[in-house]
Amino acid sequence: MDTRRLILVMIFAFSSYMLWDNWQQYKNPRPVTPATATAAQQSAGHSDAPQPSVNLQAAGQPSAPLVEEKPATAVDTFTVTTDLAKITISTQGGDLVGLELLNYKESEDNEKNFHLFGAQHHYQAQSGLIGNGLPSHRSLFKRVDGPLELAEGQDELQVRLEADGPQGVRVARILTFKRGSYVVDMAWEIVNGSDQAIAPHAYFQIQRDDVDPSGSNMMMHTFTGPAVFTDAEKYQKVSFADIGDKSAKFAKAADNGWLAMVQHYFVAALVPQQGVQREYYMRKLDGSNLFQVGVIVPVSEIGPGTSARTAVSLFAGPQEQAALKETAPGLDLVVDYGWLTVIAAPIFWALQFIHGLVGNWGWAIVVLTIAIKLAFFPLSAASYRSMAKMRVVTPRLVQLKERYSDDRARLNQEMMKLYQSEKINPLGGCLPILIQIPVFIALYWVLLGAVEMRGAPWIGWITDLASADPYYILPVIMIVSMVIQMKLNPTPPDPIQAKVMMAMPFVFGVMFLFFPSGLVLYWVVNNILSIAQQWQITRMMEKGGKAANDAKA
Repeated sequence: MDTRRLILVMIFAFSSYMLWDNWQQYKNPRPVTPATATAAQQSAGHSDAPQPSVNLQAAGQPSAPLVEEKPATAVDTFTVTTDLAKITISTQGGDLVGLELLNYKESEDNEKNFHLFGAQHHYQAQSGLIGNGLPSHRSLFKRVDGPLELAEGQDELQVRLEADGPQGVRVARILTFKRGSYVVDMAWEIVNGSDQAIAPHAYFQIQRDDVDPSGSNMMMHTFTGPAVFTDAEKYQKVSFADIGDKSAKFAKAADNGWLAMVQHYFVAALVPQQGVQREYYMRKLDGSNLFQVGVIVPVSEIGPGTSARTAVSLFAGPQEQAALKETAPGLDLVVDYGWLTVIAAPIFWALQFIHGLVGNWGWAIVVLTIAIKLAFFPLSAASYRSMAKMRVVTPRLVQLKERYSDDRARLNQEMMKLYQSEKINPLGGCLPILIQIPVFIALYWVLLGAVEMRGAPWIGWITDLASADPYYILPVIMIVSMVIQMKLNPTPPDPIQAKVMMAMPFVFGVMFLFFPSGLVLYWVVNNILSIAQQWQITRMMEKGGKAANDAKA
């Protein structure tokens, strides 16, 4: 059997399955409209604040009853500007209700900055306190006057919002922004001016609907939803559907780790301090398609006349792996390569290293593809030599099939004799190709998941390696290269099989019309290198075969 045809059939079958699976996910209907979700959200009072378990409560301190609270009125917003982002903050709860990333553009409009948080997905970061009369993310705060823009030479900007708690208790929410960082430190400061000790809890949560981000398509579906990481359970992705039917399984209690809302290229993650006991939770708001995922942390007992402070860091921005690793252990796993992480991680490191040398992500892809092709040259050569030998003996195989078409056993016997006399292993090229497949699939996932490709130009008309080729030039080149590869392979004796094989380049070509141009560039370069290698080996084999025949004559 021709190894090349076998592998192509396997790839075609796998791609067809992935296409169907992604189409099913992409077409999955949403339960409610955003307008309905907003109404449900606004109608909820303080009762939607999470509750800590008995295990998280301080020893001897029962969980304080909650006071029903009407939604805040006269809500204002203000904007904080740093070197990387513009953050819109609401006086209701001090929530982060808007996040505009200054270094990233919208996928559908390159003239506008990308908004991670905002009204489009009801996406925001919220926080509150749990305890009798203490403010929640529904309470109205007052901003303390101060600068709202990170000035030149200033490394840190702090915003303070204050609210009244029960009699004698003062509460402040403090947000700290840092230069060159997507991390926001979110802290609660509680001053107990009453005559009784209190033992509150603080909760920090991310709210979002379950709608895929813009730029998604059925040809290239990526994960959108919550994820949790702990030292014990490692990285766990959770689907919105499982949260909705309350079947979600994830680590709920730990003294380490983080919780995040993940989407293609971007992430919002809550990172409590290491060693602090915490509880993670996920839930769907009734009557809506809004989901809240968060963490509850205890605040140490606050005696009369004393104060306490607790804080959690929020990373909200692009999945830049260096920044993710610096923020928290394991946070870089949101760039999810699945079971191929062990291969994909060093590939990304190599791609990043090459980019540092050439200064262009497109050329870095070209150089890396060439380097991988060179590394696998001996294995590829063995596969192509096997195919070249098969190409030489194909006419004789056709004659055998015509001669023994009615005798299957005799046909197999004669074919084995031919393989032995010509020293051909019909499966000789299979192992080399199978060894290479995980590497090339890992490279595929690296290019698909790397936010560095977003908005990165290559040459001429390719201005964004994360978007489809606007003029379909690369997909057309890929189709032509695949057709040439087919022509270099032995022609299948079966006419129907031959037609199917010749149709495959066009099937793949249609699929790649919607793929990011960086991925198509990788396939084009790989195909061109394969054609050159296959042509050279086939030419050498045919030349050697002709010389041998001339010598016999």
